[in-house]
Amino acid sequence: MARSPNQKLKLLYLCRYLLRRSDEDHPVTVAQMIDYLARQDISAERKSIYDDMESLRLFGLDVQAVRMGPATGYFIGQRTFQLPELKLLVDSVQSSKFITEKKSLELIGKLESLASEHQGRELTRQVYVRGRIKTMNESIYYNVDEIHAAIDGDRSITFRYFDWSVDKSRVWRRGGKVYAVSPWALMWDNENYYLIAYDAQAGHIKHYRVDKMSAIVQTDQPRQGAEAFAKLDMAGYSDAHFGMFSGDVQPVRILFDNALAGAVVDQFGADVSLIPADEGRFTVTVRVAVNVQFFGWLCGFGTRARLLGPAPAVDQLRRHMAAVTAMYG
Repeated sequence: MARSPNQKLKLLYLCRYLLRRSDEDHPVTVAQMIDYLARQDISAERKSIYDDMESLRLFGLDVQAVRMGPATGYFIGQRTFQLPELKLLVDSVQSSKFITEKKSLELIGKLESLASEHQGRELTRQVYVRGRIKTMNESIYYNVDEIHAAIDGDRSITFRYFDWSVDKSRVWRRGGKVYAVSPWALMWDNENYYLIAYDAQAGHIKHYRVDKMSAIVQTDQPRQGAEAFAKLDMAGYSDAHFGMFSGDVQPVRILFDNALAGAVVDQFGADVSLIPADEGRFTVTVRVAVNVQFFGWLCGFGTRARLLGPAPAVDQLRRHMAAVTAMYG
């Protein structure tokens, strides 16, 4: 009897079957494996399956054996990603604003394939993508890839930058004028992806929302701004630019109630100095971008936080609060 052309693929089919159909709670028997192989037009005997299990172990697959009454069951033990790790990755994907709903579901489906089909159903049950705020820019994945390629190739890039209008159409900044910058890093901040780049014309580091970039082109010009980027504290840059809104970065002094120590450490990190002011309050001096986002964060604490200085920043806050008050009569 002629051998099936699939016979040479026997080990590969067994590997796929074990990875997708077995786990610690769902071992598979030799009889089930023989039946599966038969459906792939591959003949197998019990002894050959035992030899195959040993071959897969030698290859590096963690094939475990367990007694199931009179039979022996087999399952994959350690995997590249364990179930708790996959759940963490799924949570990250589904909660990321810069990933569209469509792409979120695609990525989660691929993550499910790294577990057994039984464990994959556990991942599916925790997916609640619908209703989440998501970007509308499907090209963000290609943007990220193009930016990484430019960074690896030490090349500058050009692109166009846009905002969304009330009818959800793109409104090009600078009237559609092309931006030219030197890309140095990508940062995930406040659930958005940002490009950290050097603007040679402005002479300093700037940031851009990757999902608002379009028509990214890698040029033949080498990057500039290496010295400026080397001096940049990425964590400090993120902390200073609340929500990555632009603003004049400067040191400010703030008075807080002691109960807000945790909120201050969460925002500025464990290295921030909390200086006792009186029995129930402390002060901090931090560098921040003084903008409406910072004012919103500060005002969220009500009377438990007070901006002490510098005077121009305090005046800017007063004008902001007066404008908001006037808007409500």
